[in-house]
Amino acid sequence: MTTFIIALVFIAGYIAIAFEQSLKINKAATALITGVLCWTIYILQSQTPHTITEELLTHLGEIASILFFLLGAMTIVELVDSQDGFKIITQKISTTDKKKLLFIVTAITFFLSALLDNLTTAILMTSLCAKILTDKEDRLWFAGMIVIASNAGGSWSPLGDVTTTMLWIGGQITALNVIKQLIAPSLVVCILPALLMATRFKGKQFAMPTVVPGTAKENRESNIVLIVGIGFLLFVPVFKTVTHLPPFMGMMLALGLMWIINSIIHKSKDPEYAERFTVARALQKIDTPSILFFLGILLAVSALQSFGMLKIVGAFLGNTLKNDYLVGIALGLLSALVDNVPLVAAAQGMYDLSTYPVDHSFWLFLALTTGTGGSAIIIGSAAGVAVMGIEQVSFTWYLKKISLLALAGFAAGIAVFLLQH
Repeated sequence: MTTFIIALVFIAGYIAIAFEQSLKINKAATALITGVLCWTIYILQSQTPHTITEELLTHLGEIASILFFLLGAMTIVELVDSQDGFKIITQKISTTDKKKLLFIVTAITFFLSALLDNLTTAILMTSLCAKILTDKEDRLWFAGMIVIASNAGGSWSPLGDVTTTMLWIGGQITALNVIKQLIAPSLVVCILPALLMATRFKGKQFAMPTVVPGTAKENRESNIVLIVGIGFLLFVPVFKTVTHLPPFMGMMLALGLMWIINSIIHKSKDPEYAERFTVARALQKIDTPSILFFLGILLAVSALQSFGMLKIVGAFLGNTLKNDYLVGIALGLLSALVDNVPLVAAAQGMYDLSTYPVDHSFWLFLALTTGTGGSAIIIGSAAGVAVMGIEQVSFTWYLKKISLLALAGFAAGIAVFLLQH
C-alpha cells in the first residue's frame, strides 16, 4: 500500500510539473512538495525512523554536491556575462545563417561537454546563444538542441556525464574503451536531431546584435574574465581526476579564485560602478527557483530509491525483458522520467563484474542509453533542468517540439552501437 501511495504522489507531482503553465503553479513549489511528501510517507510507515533520517542525510549530501556544482557554474558564467566576456566569442561568429549557426553551436556543445561535463556546457552554451539570438522561439529551439548535444557529448567521455563517471569509478568501464566504443553512436545521437531541426531554419537569417565597442581597458578586462572563467571550468574535471574529490569541490575552488581575480580587476574603480560586477550581484541574477526545483526532484527520486522501488523496477525489467540490450534501452527511457544516477546505481547493484566483466558491451550500452535517454524530457537530465531555468523552457513545449527529435537520435545511436557489436 505504501509503495502505491509514494508512486501516486510522485506521478501526481510529475503531472503538476508538466502542466505548470495551465495550473499557474511554479514547478519549484510542486517539486519541493513532492520530494518532502515522498520522504514523509516513507518515514511514517517505518519502524526505524532514525535509519530513514540517516538515509535522507546521505542522499542530501549527494544532492547538495550537484546543487553546489550547479550554483558555482551558473555564477561563473554570470560573472563572464556581466562583463561582456561573451562578446569576444560572438564577434568571431561571422555567419548570419541560422542553419549554420545551429551546426556550429551543436558541434561546440558536443565536444565541449566531453571536456567539461554536460551540465556546465549546457549552462555556458545557453547563455552564449541568449547573447546572439534575439527571437525567443529561436532560442528555445537552440536550447533544446543544446540539451541533446550536451548529453550526447557527455556520454562518451568518462568526465562528461555523472553516470559514465560512476561506471568508470566503479570499474565497469575503462576510459579509453568508452571513448573508442561510444563516440560514433553518441555522434549519431547528436547529428540526426541537428539535421532534422536544421530544416526549420533553412534559408533563414538573423541579425547579429550590435556590440557597443568598449575602451581598450574594458576589452582587456572582458578578455581576462572570459579566459579565466573558461579556464577554471576546464580545470574542474582535472581537479577531480587528480584529487578524486567530488566535482563540486573543484567548482567551489574555481569560484573562490574567480572571486579574488574579479575583486583585483575592479578594486580601483568607483564602488557603485564596481558593484555591478561583483559575485554578490551575479548570485542575485542566477535562477534560484531552478536550483530549488532540482532539489525537490532529486529528493523525490531519492525517496523512491531508498524505498527500494527503483531496484524493484530494475529486477522487473530484467526478468521480463530477458535481454541485455532491451534492459539498457528500458533504463535509458526510464532515465527521462527518473534521474539516471540512481538507475545506474541500481544496475551496478543488480549486475556484478562476474556477470558482466570490465568493458562488457552491457556497461558501455548502459552508459550510452542512460546518458542520452534523459534528453527525451526536459527534466530528464541535469543539463535539461539547467537550460529550463535559464531560458524558461516549458515542459509541454519541449515535449511537443524536441522530444521526438531526441528519441530519433536515441534510436539511431542504439542502432549504430548494435551494428558495432
